[in-house]
Parts: sequence; C-alpha cells; structure tokens
Amino acid sequence: MQPTHIIILIASYFIVLLIISHFTGKNSENDTFFNANKQSPWYIVAFGMIGASLSGVTFISVPGWVEASQFSYMQMVLGYTLGYLVIGTVLLPLYYRLNLTSIYTYLETRFGLYAYKTGASFFLISRVIGASFRLFLVANVLQTIIFDSLHIPFWVTVIITILLIWLYTFKSGIKTIVWTDTLQTLFMLIALGVAIYYVSQDLGINGTNILAYVMDDPNSKIFFFEDIKDSKYFWKQFLSGAFIAIVMTGLDQDMMQKNLTCRSLKDAQKNMFWFTIVLTFVNFVFLALGLLLTQYASQNGIEAQRDKLFPYIATQSDLGIGIAIFFVLGLIAAAYSSADSALTSLTTSFSIDIIDIKKRIAPDRQVNVRKLIHILFSILLILVIIIFKYAIADESVIAKLFKFAGFTYGPLLGLYAFGLFTTLKVSDRQVPFICIFSVLLSIVINFSFQIFVYLSTKSTWNEAAEVASSTYYQFGFEILIINGAITFIGLLASSVLILIRRK
Repeated sequence: MQPTHIIILIASYFIVLLIISHFTGKNSENDTFFNANKQSPWYIVAFGMIGASLSGVTFISVPGWVEASQFSYMQMVLGYTLGYLVIGTVLLPLYYRLNLTSIYTYLETRFGLYAYKTGASFFLISRVIGASFRLFLVANVLQTIIFDSLHIPFWVTVIITILLIWLYTFKSGIKTIVWTDTLQTLFMLIALGVAIYYVSQDLGINGTNILAYVMDDPNSKIFFFEDIKDSKYFWKQFLSGAFIAIVMTGLDQDMMQKNLTCRSLKDAQKNMFWFTIVLTFVNFVFLALGLLLTQYASQNGIEAQRDKLFPYIATQSDLGIGIAIFFVLGLIAAAYSSADSALTSLTTSFSIDIIDIKKRIAPDRQVNVRKLIHILFSILLILVIIIFKYAIADESVIAKLFKFAGFTYGPLLGLYAFGLFTTLKVSDRQVPFICIFSVLLSIVINFSFQIFVYLSTKSTWNEAAEVASSTYYQFGFEILIINGAITFIGLLASSVLILIRRK
C-alpha cells in the first residue's frame, strides 16, 4: 500500500468527520459545546464510548501483550465491570442530581474552592499528558508507515493531526464528538474483525473454530492466583480494574462529559450498562487477535513484538492490502476517538472550573473566550507531543511519565470517597497540600523495593527493578488504591484537627 493511497484514505475519512461536524454544528452555543444541550441518544453515547475507552494505545498495545502476559488483562477488564457498576449507581445519580456540566463542581459544593481547583487541575495535568502520549504513539506509527517516505517532518505530522481535530470540534464540541465517536468506534471494530479474518485464514483456522482455537492455546490463560508478588495476580488486577474504571471513567471529565449529554439519568445508566457488556466482549476479541498475531509471527519468522506486532503484520506482511487499509482506518479512528474528546473536555474543564466562564465572562464574550481556550489547548498538545519526540526521545521515559500522570487520579479517588461516604468537614486550604503529598508518597511507595535494592547493592537502577519485582513485591495499578487511601487519611486527619480545635 503506497503512502499516497493512505493519505487519500485519511483525507476521505476526515471529510466524513467534517460533514458530521457541519450538521451537528448548526445553531451551536456554549451549552452545545459543553453538554450537547442534553439531547444525546443513550445508545449512540454507549457505542461511541467504546472507541474512546479503547484508544490508540489499546488498539496497538493490547494485541501485543498476549505473548508476555497471556490473557491476564481480562482480569482487569472484569474489574472494570465492578467499577462501572459503581459509576452507574453512585456517581451518575450524584452528577444528574446536581445538574453538573463539569463533574469537579461537586468538590466545591462538598469541600470548597481550593479542593475544587485542585481536582480540576489534577485532571488537566493527567489529560494533557495522557492525550499527548496516546497521540504520540499513533503519530509515530503514521510517521513510520507514511510520512517518512514522503520526507514530511514529525512536527508537521503532529500539527496536521491536531489541526484536523480542532476543525471538526471547534463549533459544537461534545455534540459533534458523540456522533463522530460512533463512526470511529465502528471503523475500529471493523478493523478488528478484518484483521482476525485475514490472520485466521492464513493460519488455516475456520471461522467457526476460532474461539476453540484461542481457548486451547496456553496463551489464553486468564486467571492467575499462584503468586501474589506477580503483577498478573488476580486480585491485584481485578481490584485495580475496578478502581481504574471508577477514577479514569467516573471521575474523569473526558468520559463523564459524554454521559452527561444523555436526556436523563435513566438513559445515562442504560448507556453505562450496555457499554460495560460490549466493552468486555471487545477487549476479549482484541486479546484473541493478539494470540492469532503471535502465532502468525511465530510461524512466519517475524520478530516484531509488543506495540510493533500488529502494525508490522498489518502493513508489512503478505496478508494483502485489505488488512492494511482497515488497520490504518482503525488506527486513525482509535487515536482520534480519544484525542478529540480529550481536547473538548480540557476546554470544558478549564472554561468552567478554572476561569468560571459562566460567571466571570460577559455573556456576549463567552463563545469567543471558549474558542480561544480551545485553540490554546490545541497548541499545548502540539507542544507536548513535540517535546516527547525531540526533547525526551526515549519512549520508556515517556511511558513512565504517562504512568506518573496516572498518579494524579489517586487524590480524586480519595476526595470523592471522603465526600460521598463521610459527612466530615475538612480545611479547604489544606486539600491541595494533602493531594500533592499523596502523589509524592505514592511514587516513593511504588519504587520502594527498587530503591532498597539500588541502595543496598551495587546494581544499576534497571537491575534493581528486576530484582525488586522478582524477589519482593511488584506494584501494579493497585498503587492507585494506595494513593487514594493516603488522600482519604489526610482528609480524615484534617477533619480531626478541626474537631480538636472546636473543643
């Protein structure tokens, strides 16, 4: 498949997105941009959220995990279902009862202004780094398979990528995204199905026997109860999955903004219910694809692994042009379904939470101010991605930075848990310090065994990591729970001090 053909394919794809933007952008105002005037059909939101939840990282990475981690990721996915249950029965009723546009407004109601600004700021930091990281990975793939051969610099690729997102979201924001995400999810799932078809046919597997073939393979092992130190240990993954779903969906403006566009709480809950079922199934299918790709690579002497496995086989193997076309479409869809909503949620959160656009900006200037914020966040994403490429360069360092950004969700977990399950008062001014301390202490805890090995031996930092993970305990996503617990304890201490002072 020639680069020019891929460019024509991408251009055609974006023409469709711009057409959708044109029809959804009529008579748009700030409420349309922020909450789609609360008129989104729940089933459209549910289907579109699948693509936003998977993202380009999932599309590329999950199939590549199978060789090293088997199907252990499904343990986390099962944990997601518990987290989504909490979102549907606890968080969504809260958000609809308070009629929120930004979910962090709750923190001001419950704790005060400092807690409110802290929660929103942590989201902004996490989402800027997270969205930039996801787009960076996809832009790298596009650069390799298309733009390098055309001698187009990486920074030009990034600018074009963000500009295209801005073009179809700047008028109607979340209203447009609800519909474009539906199209993008469809392309992603078609790409998944086409890839399975081509690879299974080459492996000589009949369509009706794919499930049996997958389940008979040793790499399809799902449950791991043997070693609590292992990052694949069931309860670590399951509980981590539950809390990840709560914080990265239920406490994330990006994901919740779509839910809050539904007409009613009942519709939003139906959306969450069906979204959970379909997402669980889709993740299993992605892992099945990963197993088939691993077998294909083994039989054909392909050495590509992890994030390089799916892109290489789809574009460089002898499977034909069909899989290459749909891989590119699926990759673009996966990348943009998360990036466009991230840009919109960043604009929404900054407009409402940081500058309080509805109260501090004159009504006749609000739309222009929101558009300016949208442009500035677009520029910020461009700059961060370019920094990743040229200033940091080492992808392992960038991946660690992405992980560190995830630590900022821990304080949100602690804040909401304390707010929902206690009636205690805290010192609002102390909340930012409690949250920052929680993040820093969690990072230290996460690397505690590695630091111990590093200081007590003459090993390098990487060697210390290997020894710590095999000999002591390897923290996984459960560090998020610890992070939230530290915040909760800090808030509890603050409330105790208030009670002592009153006496």
